[in-house]
Amino acid sequence: MNFKLALAAAAVLGTTLIGAPATAAVSPEEAAKLKTELTPFGAEKAGNQDGSIPAWTGGYTTPQPDFKNGGRRPDPFAGEKPLLSINAQNVDQYADQLTEGVKALIRKYPETYRVDVYPTHRTAAAPQWVYDNTFKNATRAHITGNTLEGAYGGIPFPIPKTGTEVMWNHLLHWRGTSFHVDVRGMQGTGDGKHVPTVFSSSDFQLPYYFEDGSPESFKGVFWMIRMMNYGPPIRAGEAIVGRESINPDNSQTWVYLTGQRRVRKLPNACCDTPTPASAGVSMFDQTGVFNGRLDRFDWKILGKKEMIIPYNTNRALQRSYKDVLLPHHLNPDDVRWEKHRVWVIEATVAQGFRHQSPKRRYYVDEDTWVAVLADHWDANDQLWQMGFSMPIVMPDLPATAPPMVFGFYDLLSGAWYYDSILNDAREQYKIMPRYDDTVFTPEAMSGEGVR
Repeated sequence: MNFKLALAAAAVLGTTLIGAPATAAVSPEEAAKLKTELTPFGAEKAGNQDGSIPAWTGGYTTPQPDFKNGGRRPDPFAGEKPLLSINAQNVDQYADQLTEGVKALIRKYPETYRVDVYPTHRTAAAPQWVYDNTFKNATRAHITGNTLEGAYGGIPFPIPKTGTEVMWNHLLHWRGTSFHVDVRGMQGTGDGKHVPTVFSSSDFQLPYYFEDGSPESFKGVFWMIRMMNYGPPIRAGEAIVGRESINPDNSQTWVYLTGQRRVRKLPNACCDTPTPASAGVSMFDQTGVFNGRLDRFDWKILGKKEMIIPYNTNRALQRSYKDVLLPHHLNPDDVRWEKHRVWVIEATVAQGFRHQSPKRRYYVDEDTWVAVLADHWDANDQLWQMGFSMPIVMPDLPATAPPMVFGFYDLLSGAWYYDSILNDAREQYKIMPRYDDTVFTPEAMSGEGVR
């Protein structure tokens, strides 16, 4: 899509608040495109004009024979070589295909940071029942006040008309239903040191994606987490349980405090509040590049654009995390970048609210609806942070999604954060049978407190 034309279209759409009146997403005639010129998730099925982005032909759905659930997912493209490398010497040549944050990082660390661009593979895939639900959502999903209604079991707005709809697609992107992850988080300091923030055993469940459910039976909680900390020593024994709701007013989070041996409900597990899981380094709404309430910002579609983004990044999981973490950033040898079409969404803090980052820009992959990159500006309108996620190929699901692997770079101080480092985990991203609902309760967390 021509970006200038897309910008013109975005100007017509204008800024969209989550509090807008309820509207159906598209007509049945427009939804029919999901079975012809669009992928089942709503991306353009065709490749681009010069062939650097190929056509989508069904995604990557064949697991390697030696893969075992919970183990390290191999790199299906390990034999490929970069088509080009973007560094401080040639960054201006590719400036239009890079986010502001990526360009700033290249210029901040000209001797060590670069972007290696590989052939593009459109690996995104999902089970047929998820595609079927996505097709149904196209004509039944709508937003009323702060609440998403009518959507279930698939992308809610595969043919989005507003920035809010694109961000709902991100929040509800397909990544499986129930899974276990051994999580390690690391803070990088401005002087190049690595400080462990968390090492935990984590369980996740997305009731929104129960295969046997429906919009009528869905109770509103779309995301559940239970995280039990084993380290670092000062944080061993801590725990957190969270339930994210389609109606953000109903979302709830509890923490287990080892010093008090008590469970406490967090009063504001949202927005720019620091997260306990990151030892306060990361904000709640930086989790997975963006998470949480949408009503704190006004969301505007700037258009769709071909950009170079992290993608199919299985290679980043193959070596020990100690090799992947350099003093100031991830090792460029271990990060795969590809050219893909992304929705560019600008967020500005809504009237009546405050935020540490009052302006943001998100880059949402058209095939998966994952927000892969983000630029954050501070209150002085300085480019402050660059958020990122690392989508990997998971043909056993199938899916291409970040398995809770995300982070950000502080472009002013030089500090950075990388969460869910799975490289040396006992179990990386293990697909689990459905958990009992009681697993994700403060009572269960309290019963497992270890000190």
